[in-house]
Amino acid sequence: MAHVISDACIMCGACVDECPVSCISAGDSQYEIDADLCIDCGACAAVCPVGAIDEE
Repeated sequence: MAHVISDACIMCGACVDECPVSCISAGDSQYEIDADLCIDCGACAAVCPVGAIDEE
């Protein structure tokens, strides 16, 4: 089960640097997680300053 980024994302980039498989990329208004690449480690959720990342 992959993690997802909600509309609360402020595009700070903290999650991008933390992801060990580089599955997070910038979307139009928020970052997005590629569910096919996500290993569900939760590293991104742990560093999100606004709590915008949750399990799907």
